[in-house]
Amino acid sequence: MKILYAIQGTGNGHLSRSMDVVPCLQKHGEVDVLVSGIQGDLTLPFPVKYKFRGLSFIFGKTGGVSLWKTFAKTNFRRLRNEIRNLPVEKYDLVINDFEPVSSWACYFKNKPCISLSHQAAVLAPGVPRPEHEDMMGKLILNNYAPGTAAYGFHFTADGKNIFTPVIRGQVREQEITDKGHYTVYLPAYDDKRLVKRLSAFKGVKWEVFSKHNKKTFTSGSITVQPINNEKFTKSMAAATGVLCGAGFETPAEALFLGKKLLVIPMKNQYEQHLNAAALKVMGVTVLKSLKPKHEAVISAWLENDSRVTVDYPDITQKIIDRMMEKHGPIILTNESAKNTDGA
Repeated sequence: MKILYAIQGTGNGHLSRSMDVVPCLQKHGEVDVLVSGIQGDLTLPFPVKYKFRGLSFIFGKTGGVSLWKTFAKTNFRRLRNEIRNLPVEKYDLVINDFEPVSSWACYFKNKPCISLSHQAAVLAPGVPRPEHEDMMGKLILNNYAPGTAAYGFHFTADGKNIFTPVIRGQVREQEITDKGHYTVYLPAYDDKRLVKRLSAFKGVKWEVFSKHNKKTFTSGSITVQPINNEKFTKSMAAATGVLCGAGFETPAEALFLGKKLLVIPMKNQYEQHLNAAALKVMGVTVLKSLKPKHEAVISAWLENDSRVTVDYPDITQKIIDRMMEKHGPIILTNESAKNTDGA
């Protein structure tokens, strides 16, 4: 069986999940990997056959996605050519983690495309919603990477074909300790703003992982260092708590590790507001922004040792097997082919 597995490369969440998904897919056939997007920082441990610029959301530096930069940096002619020239028809199965090139290539060539993503779950009936309705955000989520069938991951497994998060083997294998620091990953804020805001909390040790700096520096009790997957994972496993955006993989991993969690959803990113609504229902502290007016909430979170308990078993292979059983091509043996021909 020839399988195309397409991954969204904006941010690191989709890429990190692929590290566990690809080996599971390889048990069912030959897997070609496609990555589109320009904001990821992770190096994948397997070959990438197709690398596209695609349609990437560009992070700003004041707490959100920059819609203007996203539009300005998108070459729509190249995107159209990427979609047109991708040979999805030569694959027995196309599986998509919120990746637009493969999804729309399948759409225009009338080829089934199976969605295997967090986004497939966040708009499902019964999933918590934020107080505000973002019609544009909802439109983007529904149409960015359409599929013919959906399997989703969320913080709780509520609903048909919705499963608990894929926790990377690298995270599952970590020794969990508490060395007293707080791990920070807020890629939509620049380093200067983060240092200024975090400096308000005297005596607190922060380990900040930054998309905006290629060199490590220290300011008081704050260490800022470039994104490094191994160092970030070890920092989380040894932290007292985690302060991060309201993405999916990092909050899920922090919960799995039993850490205190505080999330700040990105502006202009409806998916993160959906995630924040779900996390808030679970008891996680949610902030609208990192502005000084929210310092009291952060102080209370630092002083409180309340943690949310979750159960995230390793069921990735079972999910892949179930999906293959339902959507994989029917392979006829020579004997069954004869019986079919004679029917």
